[in-house]
Amino acid sequence: MAIHVKRAYRYRFYPTDAQAAELSRTFGCVRKVYNMALAARTEAWARQERVNYNQSSAMLTAWKKTGELAFLNEVSSVPLQQALRHLQGAFANFFSKRARYPRFKSKRKSRASA
Repeated sequence: MAIHVKRAYRYRFYPTDAQAAELSRTFGCVRKVYNMALAARTEAWARQERVNYNQSSAMLTAWKKTGELAFLNEVSSVPLQQALRHLQGAFANFFSKRARYPRFKSKRKSRASA
């Protein structure tokens, strides 16, 4: 009988000023995309419509083409798409009654992650 050992590694990262600025920009854009997608899904739900990940991804593409949200093009698209996947998972957990309705991410209280 084989025993599988799970290991975890913890790394400390000391970013330079330029890297810290890029991370901060990325975290802000991820939070903005998550909150906008959550608002769009909430409004659609009020109209008795459903929005899935593919529609959210199409909305992200449209948002990036607008003038006021052009700053979303400055960061990598991977964290932005991952934020939409996290929102999709949050709604899946909500509809299967494993979690509460997803909440908006706060700039002050939320964990900075991407």
